Amino acid sequence: MAGDLKVLNALDVAKTQWYHFTAIIIAGMGFFTDAYDLFCISLVTKLLGRIYYHVDGAAKPGTLPPNVSAAVNGVAFCGTLSGQLFFGWLGDKMGRKRVYGMTLMLMVICSIASGLSFGHEPKAVMSTLCFFRFWLGFGIGGDYPLSATIMSEYANKKTRGAFIAAVFAMQGFGILAGGIFAIIISTSFKARFDAPAYEANALASTVPQADFVWRIILMVGALPAALTYYWRMKMPETARYTALVAKNAKQAASDMSKVLQVEIEAENQKVEHITQSESGSFGLFSKQFLHRHGLHLLGTTTTWFLLDIAFYSQNLFQKDIFSAIGWIPPAKTMNALEEVYRIARAQTLIALCSTVPGYWFTVAFIDRMGRFAIQLMGFFFMTVFMFALAIPYDHWTHRDNRIGFVIIYSLTFFFANFGPNATTFVVPAEIFPARLRSTCHGISAAAGKLGAIVGAFGFLYLAQNKDKAKADAGYPAGIGVKNSLIVLGVVNLLGLLFTFLVPESKGKSLEEMSGENEGDDNVAASQDNRTVPVV
Repeated sequence: MAGDLKVLNALDVAKTQWYHFTAIIIAGMGFFTDAYDLFCISLVTKLLGRIYYHVDGAAKPGTLPPNVSAAVNGVAFCGTLSGQLFFGWLGDKMGRKRVYGMTLMLMVICSIASGLSFGHEPKAVMSTLCFFRFWLGFGIGGDYPLSATIMSEYANKKTRGAFIAAVFAMQGFGILAGGIFAIIISTSFKARFDAPAYEANALASTVPQADFVWRIILMVGALPAALTYYWRMKMPETARYTALVAKNAKQAASDMSKVLQVEIEAENQKVEHITQSESGSFGLFSKQFLHRHGLHLLGTTTTWFLLDIAFYSQNLFQKDIFSAIGWIPPAKTMNALEEVYRIARAQTLIALCSTVPGYWFTVAFIDRMGRFAIQLMGFFFMTVFMFALAIPYDHWTHRDNRIGFVIIYSLTFFFANFGPNATTFVVPAEIFPARLRSTCHGISAAAGKLGAIVGAFGFLYLAQNKDKAKADAGYPAGIGVKNSLIVLGVVNLLGLLFTFLVPESKGKSLEEMSGENEGDDNVAASQDNRTVPVV
């Protein structure tokens, strides 16, 4: 029984120590980089349009055509989805530590390369950018299952949820850092290279030096990843992988003796017995996995998919909100660098007021309230607030009522982060067997990224005005923002219902949740009775 292994028991009951915080920082800096790299593109897309798609004599500044905009924004999501599946599987085959280093180097190289380009023609620049952002996303995708799995396998039972959530919460700081850095760079360039507004002088409003701004913002994403590479390589492989997957009890005991600073006995015979037992050897596509964890995997994939549809479709009304409260004036009244500054300031304020606090509320309460309660509460309030925006949508469009709209919008964001956006990341790292943990987390995360693609792009088209003449340039008619918000409310409601498929893992060991601490006698007895225990 895996639960009897002294090395795993020592990890489960260990007091919170310095190595826990070291693991959070090392794994969390990967997520910090992920968020910076994924979200910084939204700060510079308007600038890219002004630089490369300027039309002489046009009333408004140049913008990226719909197909180019979709490619630039979406290609990293496609790469992330692929990386989550591939590196999740590889993490169970080669070990968490070895694969962790690969993903980090990929992120460093592609962050730098995405700020470079072949030639100065729009097609060449956008093609280069999309190519390297796909591979950047591929590396980021690997960080999801590996960071979550490493943190869950290092943590103790009592505070495991908070530690995994803290790794994910670094995403909030990554978004914040992207906004702050863009503010600093745009302000510096604006002070040095002042320019008139677009309506005053269209050509002079975008100074040639603005081309460096977007490149610097994208390339700086390589720094935090590069800084943590050495420390990632110094971390020992997790004891659960070494003992239960690599079947090396001596190495697991030796590694954790150094980490925990206690003497731990190597139990070769026990490890051999566990890994050869039926409960310790079934594969992902076996009937036994389907019986034990099939509903769990359905629960983690569907809830993450539905959550990300709602979470990433926020750009439906973000631009309306920013314009309504005066954070972003009409594009023609600003020069290119001023627009970057305004967009970055708006994203920073949203991150500061609702995104970051939501993440850390989850860290504070997840081991008290439990994952199930937080996820259910989050989906419930997201549903309520989405319908509160949708049903009286005409009321919110009046200028006097826009502040109320902003408050409800911020609360939707807050309860996404103090809710399913964090718990969908935590739970898949806790409820599956060690030899399939990274793979199953990767599958769940990839389902989420598929939801992100649907949310970010499906609803971009869906939310267009019903009248084709009033739709954005290049887009067909849609169902309108009001009906899109109603659809998103239904999506959140479905997320709430699918949450009931996900088990509560608060205070339980990983082996208890995955069924790895069940002996062969239990399994044999359950099979004689034609039932299989569901943990």
